[in-house]
Amino acid sequence: MSVSPPRPKGPPLNALRAFEAAARLGGFANAADELCVTPGAVSQHIKALEEWIGADLFERRSQGVRLSAFGAEVAPGFAEAFDAMGAAVHGMRAAARHKTLHIAALPSVAQLWLSPRLPKVRAALPELSISVSAVEAPPNLARELFDLSLFIRRPTGGLRETVLAEDVIFPVCTSVIAARLHGPADLMNETLLHDALWPEDWAIWGKAALPGQTLPDKGPRFSLYSIALEEARNGAGVLMGHQSLVEAALARGDLVAPFAEKVETGKALVLDRAGFEGGPNHLAQVLTLLQEA
Repeated sequence: MSVSPPRPKGPPLNALRAFEAAARLGGFANAADELCVTPGAVSQHIKALEEWIGADLFERRSQGVRLSAFGAEVAPGFAEAFDAMGAAVHGMRAAARHKTLHIAALPSVAQLWLSPRLPKVRAALPELSISVSAVEAPPNLARELFDLSLFIRRPTGGLRETVLAEDVIFPVCTSVIAARLHGPADLMNETLLHDALWPEDWAIWGKAALPGQTLPDKGPRFSLYSIALEEARNGAGVLMGHQSLVEAALARGDLVAPFAEKVETGKALVLDRAGFEGGPNHLAQVLTLLQEA
């Protein structure tokens, strides 16, 4: 008679993933956002993991949670493990000659900068299927199945990072509104359009163009920059333009820049690329095409 005793089971992979994300991102809510689950689900996964291991991974406090000494000790090993798993999955896709290119981009960048350039990429690489996801925060390319990401952010000098354009801001409006603007001070009497993602834009530009004065903070606010841009085209007011996002509207004459003052924000339109480039996904060719467009 054979003896087949039950083998001990380890914790579920989802529980380990929840712990690693919460440890790396500094909390259950941030981990939940990355994993596309609720904070309650992350909390339950980690509680089950703590019961399985018999030790606390986090200290629960009224203002939130933080890693315990034990959690901080073991977290790096899981970060390395999930990075390695992500690299293995990317490698598997490359080895299988996957012909789909997945791009993650800030919604405004996807609509106003990337979309007009995709026809040229498709024409040059007809065998490549291109998928675009508009997301609010840059994905972790070591873990998620994106090949490229495009965001306006501060460059870090990373090896897989390419700065496509410096982020330069300046007011834009219709020619009708521009006709009555003789200097930046005239904006005090105009409706200023505000984008929710960059609420500090007007203050940054105003500090350089109108030293000692404060532009009014009131005015319509938009959660999508593309809607704010459309409203500017409709004559609803003056919008703070990001050069890479308004260049097409300026070229068509839909909008004009009434002032010469332009301000660099210290950010840039940055393209990040995952590993395993130069294979069937043609990352190097796509990068070249996007830079040339």
